[in-house]
Amino acid sequence: MATILICEKPDAAQKIAYALAEDKVKHIKSGQGVVYFQFHRAGKEYIAVPAVGHIFGLKDVSGKGWTYPIFNLEWAPSFEINDKAAFSKKYYDTIQEVVPKAEDFIIATDLDEEGSVIGYNVLRFIFKKEKGRRMEFSTLTKQDLEAAFSNLSKTLDYPRIEAGLTRHFLDYLWGINVSRALTLSIKHAGKILSYHVLSAGRVQTPMLYFLIKREKEIEKFVPVPFWEIEAQVKTDPELVTSHEADKFWEKPKVDETYGRCKSGDAVVYDVTKTQIEKAPPHPFDLTSLQTEAYRFFGYSPKRTVGIAQNLYTAGYISYPRTSSQKLPPQIGYVDILKKLSRIESYTKLCNKLLARKELKPNEGKKEDSAHPAVYPTSEPPDIASLKTEERNLYDMIARRFLATFGDPAIRESTKVIFDINGEKFNATGSKTLQSNWMEFYGRYAKLDEIEMPGISKGEKYKVKKIEILSKETQPPARYSQGSIVKELEKHNLGTKTTRATILQTLYDRGYIDGKSIEVTTLGMQVGDTLAEFTPELVSEDLTRDFEKQMVKVEEGKAKRETIISKAESVIRNISKEFQQNESSIGLALEKAVIEMKNKKQELGKCPKCADGTLKVLFSPFTKKRFVGCSSYTRCIKCGFTKTACKCKCPVCGGQKGKCKCSWKEKIWTPSCATGFPLPARGLIESTDKVCEQCKTPIIKVIRKGMRPFTMCLDPKCKTKEEWNKDKKPAEAVPTVEIKVGAGEEKLKKAKQREAKTVNAKAPRKPKAVKIPKIKKLKPANELDNPAEVTPRGL
Repeated sequence: MATILICEKPDAAQKIAYALAEDKVKHIKSGQGVVYFQFHRAGKEYIAVPAVGHIFGLKDVSGKGWTYPIFNLEWAPSFEINDKAAFSKKYYDTIQEVVPKAEDFIIATDLDEEGSVIGYNVLRFIFKKEKGRRMEFSTLTKQDLEAAFSNLSKTLDYPRIEAGLTRHFLDYLWGINVSRALTLSIKHAGKILSYHVLSAGRVQTPMLYFLIKREKEIEKFVPVPFWEIEAQVKTDPELVTSHEADKFWEKPKVDETYGRCKSGDAVVYDVTKTQIEKAPPHPFDLTSLQTEAYRFFGYSPKRTVGIAQNLYTAGYISYPRTSSQKLPPQIGYVDILKKLSRIESYTKLCNKLLARKELKPNEGKKEDSAHPAVYPTSEPPDIASLKTEERNLYDMIARRFLATFGDPAIRESTKVIFDINGEKFNATGSKTLQSNWMEFYGRYAKLDEIEMPGISKGEKYKVKKIEILSKETQPPARYSQGSIVKELEKHNLGTKTTRATILQTLYDRGYIDGKSIEVTTLGMQVGDTLAEFTPELVSEDLTRDFEKQMVKVEEGKAKRETIISKAESVIRNISKEFQQNESSIGLALEKAVIEMKNKKQELGKCPKCADGTLKVLFSPFTKKRFVGCSSYTRCIKCGFTKTACKCKCPVCGGQKGKCKCSWKEKIWTPSCATGFPLPARGLIESTDKVCEQCKTPIIKVIRKGMRPFTMCLDPKCKTKEEWNKDKKPAEAVPTVEIKVGAGEEKLKKAKQREAKTVNAKAPRKPKAVKIPKIKKLKPANELDNPAEVTPRGL
C-alpha cells in the first residue's frame, strides 16, 4: 500500500517525485498511456499521480432542458460534460488505476483556491475519501518541496477549499442562467436569427460594463480649445520653454501675451536644482508582472500568466498567481543570488549585492496569505534553452528581484525660468546622478533623461522662435491590456487569477477589440441592454460584495450555503426581469449580432469601384465561400437589387426582379463583378492593410493546428509569383495489381480502398506483382515511396 500524492499536472508530479525520492523514481505507464511516479522515502512507498487541471466540473442536473433559471448542480467528470475536455479522461482513468494501492493521501496541488478544489475533488470523487494532508509550497525546487513535505499540515486546507467551491457554484449559476437568458431571448424574439449564443458572467458582465462606461466618456467628450505659447531659446543645448500660464483658454488673452513677448531676448530669471531619491521598485505581484510584460513585450495578461506558469512548473520562478509584494528572508536571498550569479549577464550584479553586509528588499504593502512575491528560484535555467518569450519574462523577473535590493537612485531635477519682455517661460529637465537600483533593472528602468544646459541667473540668450500652439482637450484614454488589469484590481473586480481569463473571454466573445481596448457594437448593445432591463447584472457593487463574502468563507466567518442561497435569490429576480422583457431584449441583441456579423464579413474597399466594399460571401451554386464586391447585388443598368431589378427579363419579358425565371437565364448584370477565391478552410480575418502591388485587402487566414498566415486577395498578384515555383506537379500513387489467392474477398476490398487514393488524371502503368498469400495489404499512404497526390499550397 502507498501514500498517494495528488498533483495538479504531469510536470509537477514528476518534479515532486524526484525532489522527495531517496532512491530511483519508477515511471509507470497506465493503461491509458499516462505516466505516474513511484518512489520510496524513509522506507515508505509513495505514488505521485497527476491530474490535468480540473478533471471535474459542474453540470445541470435539473432535467428541465435548455431553460432558466436552474439551480440543481452536481460535480461530474469534465469529459462527460464537455467534448473539449475529452483529453482529461485518460488522467481520470489513470488515477482510478492507483485506487487499490492507496492507503494515505497528500494533496500536492498549487496552493490556491483552484488547486485546492482540484485536489479535493480527486480525493472525494475518485478515492472516495474526505481527509488527507496538505503540502504547501511556493516553488517547485527540491529545497522547497522537501521543506513542504517535512512540514505537512495534518489536515486539508478546508477553508480555502470552501471558498473555491463557493466561487465555482456562483460562477456556474451566474454564467449558465444569464447566458441561456440572452440566447433564448434572441431565439424567441428575433425576427431574422433563430439562434445565436451569447455569454455573460458574474464578473464578466460588470467588467464589460466598466469598459462601456469609459467608452461612453470618450463618446460624450466635447473638446475645448486652448492655446499655449512656446519659445525656443538658443542655449547649448537648445531649450524649448513654455509660458508659465501653461494653457490660455481665451484667444484674445493669448494674442495679447504673444504680442508682448514675440520679440526680445530671453534673460535667465532663476535656476533651481533639486536632488531627489527614486526608490527601488517593489517585488512583482501578478498584476504588476502583467503590466510590465505588456509595457515592454506587448504580452497580453493571459499570455503572461501562461509563460509564467511554464517557468514556475520548470522550477525557475516562484508561484506567479500571487498578490504579494513581500520577499520573506526564508526564501534564502544569498542562495538565490549565488545561483543566479552563474548566469553570465547577472554575475557582476549578483556579486555587488553579495558583497553587502545586509540584504533588504524594498517591499510593497500588498500581502498574500499563501505565497510571497514572484522571484527567481535557486534553480536557474539554462537561458539559451528557453523560448524567446520565456527568456524575456525570466530576465525581467530576475532583474526586478535584484533591483529590489538596490539603493535608491539619485536624480537631479533642474528648473530654469526665462524672462522674455516681462513674460516668464519655464523649462525643466532631470538626469540620473547615481543609477544604483537602475543598474540592476537594466533596460526596464526607463526614466526620462533630459539634459539641461549649464546656465546661470542673469545670462541673456537669443530666442530662435516663439509661437502660439492651438490645441484642444483630449478625451480619457482607452485602457490597454496592461493598464486594465491594474484598474480592475483597484476596483476589486475579479481576482488576480481570473482577471486575465475574463478579459480574454470578452475578446473571444467579440465584446471588445484592439490593443487599445474598444468596446464593439455587440459589446455595447449587450451591456446597455442588460443595464436597462437587469441592472443587477452589471453592478460592480454586487460583484464586490460576493468577493468579500468569499474572503469571509476562507476566513471561516461565512458559510457557503448562505452565499449560494443569496445568489439564487438574485438570479431568480434577474430571470424574472428577463422573461418580462424578453421581446425587447431579444430584438435589441439580434440587431447588434447582425451588425457584428456584417462587419466581420467586410474586408476592405473594392479596388475597382468607388462605392463597393469587399465581403466574404457564399455561393449557392459552387457551395464555396469567396470574396465579392457589395455592388454585385445592384444592377448596373437600373441600380436596384436582384429582388427589385426593373430591367426587362430576357426570358419572359417581365420585370427581372419580379419574374420567376431562373437567375442563370435572366443573366444578372452587376454594378461591379469583382471577386476573388478564398482558401477552402480556416477563419478569415481583416488586417485593415492593403497590398502595395495589387491594391487588394490583406487578410489573415487562421487554420486549426497551423500557424496563421497573411495574404492579399488577388491570386495573380506579383507577391505570389514565387509561391509555386518550387512545387513539383502532382503524381499518381502507383497501383499494385494483385493475383488473388487465399483471402480473395479481403484483397479485393483492400485493392478498392487503395484505388480511391489514385489520381485518375495521371495513372501509371500497373505493375504485376505475384503474391501467393497476403495477410494485410498496406494502404497507398504507407508504401515505401508514395507519390504526392495533392498539390501543396492553400
